Amino acid sequence: MTPPDPLERALLAYENPDFINSPDGRLLRILAEYTEPMARFQHQRIQDTVVFFGSARFGPGGQASPASPQRNVPPRPAAPPAMSAYYEDARTLARMLTTWAMTLPGRHHRFVVTSGGGPGIMEAANRGAHEAGGKSIGLNIKLPHEQQPNPYITPELNFEFHYFFMRKYWFAYLAKALVVFPGGFGTLDELFEIVTLAQTQKLAKTIPIVIYGTEYWKSVLNLDALVENGAISPADRSFFQFVDTPAEAFSILQNALSPESSFEHRSALTDISNDGIPAEPAPAAQEILGPDIAKTRG
Repeated sequence: MTPPDPLERALLAYENPDFINSPDGRLLRILAEYTEPMARFQHQRIQDTVVFFGSARFGPGGQASPASPQRNVPPRPAAPPAMSAYYEDARTLARMLTTWAMTLPGRHHRFVVTSGGGPGIMEAANRGAHEAGGKSIGLNIKLPHEQQPNPYITPELNFEFHYFFMRKYWFAYLAKALVVFPGGFGTLDELFEIVTLAQTQKLAKTIPIVIYGTEYWKSVLNLDALVENGAISPADRSFFQFVDTPAEAFSILQNALSPESSFEHRSALTDISNDGIPAEPAPAAQEILGPDIAKTRG
């Protein structure tokens, strides 16, 4: 009897694409979308972020964002000039925020501008940070009609996610503030994700939420109707601050995020060296371990 041909060496489980991409490999894919970004944030010394949300459709100078190259996808119409002006405002605010954040002392990058990685307001945010000479993060999502990462994202911080919930995790978990420019379903979804966490006290910190464009948002969100019908309490309206200029938004963010107002900073300044210069504080455990992950309750 002829012996069977010798078997080829089997693939290692993690090198087997059929397994990794199967329903049985889903847990590993989910874990990868947690651990791989974490490793990159640690390597790039990202401590925390300021997240910019807004429409992908509002390009500069009245231009619409590029349509998907896929077939049978109609081109997006050009946004009204009043909407497109928000592109330049997001760009300016991101540049102001990044310029200020780069002056803060410390070993890690603070308040790094973060967007959904695509065109429109997302591009404007990354572009402003890029023009200031700082890092910025793009958390893109793989969709049937894929949006391409905009060219202003720091290459080492360009991410693409399969799972929306893992992308939302990274939006929320590093965020120290949220800036919400005019947008549609996606922007509303992302906004209320954070507001719900704040309302239900799932966050152990206060995240300032700046709503940019009073006229637009008050025509879209009737918060008074929610209060009048008992769906939210009057105090819930305090989660938002409405603004209409980059300077106004920057002032709110700077006041809320300034290290000078934090207990940790005041404590560090009490440690004075012999020559009268504040001593450089020793690195905290969190600085060694990685990003300043947002605390949650429970």
